[in-house]
Amino acid sequence: MRLALFDFDGTLTTRDSLMPFLRHVVGTPRFVAGLAATSLPLLSYALGYLRNDVAKQRVIGHFLGGRERAEVEAAGREFARRHLPAMLRASTLAALRQHQEAGDTCVLVSASLDVYVQPWADAQGLSAVLCSGLEVNAQQRVTGRIQPANCYGPEKARRIQEWLAGRRPSHITAWGDSRGDAEMFALADTVHQVRG
Repeated sequence: MRLALFDFDGTLTTRDSLMPFLRHVVGTPRFVAGLAATSLPLLSYALGYLRNDVAKQRVIGHFLGGRERAEVEAAGREFARRHLPAMLRASTLAALRQHQEAGDTCVLVSASLDVYVQPWADAQGLSAVLCSGLEVNAQQRVTGRIQPANCYGPEKARRIQEWLAGRRPSHITAWGDSRGDAEMFALADTVHQVRG
């Protein structure tokens, strides 16, 4: 098996997808108001005082906490269909297609949320999706927490190794754009650092 690993935000897309998704779910007026309410964790993360996963959960909790799972999943499918196509990076998408045409096993490895990357990846014919999921309580409402963990940095490598379950690909290619991909890159034979 030849394996191709693809990050999502900044690699297959030209920018972050979480904030546009949250805006899609809550609408522009609530999104703008919510940015003010979540500015402290966002700034703390940007300055390096708050871990990625902690800041992310605070933002997700503010915008999605308490919403019904079915509502968020439906919004994710709609966002994947209506908004993600305009955010895609043509060059990396073409590389994905080349890997698929060559018969490589293509896996999406992303800190982005499953509610929209899973339907997108399914439509693109990817073999698997390793990403961040939303925790849901017994009443089927989103808690705002990420489950099982934010798929970023070391968690990316852990998820890949768990998915491989002892299989040894003959070659691994990894595509990414940020420090959150470093541990994934360390598993790869060939690395493509996407810039700009």
